[in-house]
Amino acid sequence: MEVTGEIKFTLLSQTDTEVTAEMPVQKGILNPFGIVHAGAMLWFADVAASVLVIGKTMPTEGMQGFPLAINLNANFTGNNKTGKFLAKSEFIKKGKTVSVVRTQVTDTDGKIIADVTTNHLLSS
Repeated sequence: MEVTGEIKFTLLSQTDTEVTAEMPVQKGILNPFGIVHAGAMLWFADVAASVLVIGKTMPTEGMQGFPLAINLNANFTGNNKTGKFLAKSEFIKKGKTVSVVRTQVTDTDGKIIADVTTNHLLSS
């Protein structure tokens, strides 16, 4: 059995303290029940948080200082079959070595889909 999928998102805004992004609900991220796979939601939250931590630096393969996720805590509180998910990432702690970010993923009606906290270690 071969399964394929595609995850995409759009960065809507980025400041030094907040990142917002949106991810369309599409066939490539749905689980066999027809709702968004938890892994796709977690990926979306983690990427939004990583963009916040890395700031305006353009990531490149093998770069130093990339914010490696060292801990992820996710609470999934909802789901959807259609529409878009929105992510809002904000610092809980912005550190020189380790940063902690909270990302809330909501649907377009503002219903919380996931509440994710990630810890990021700046690689050297």
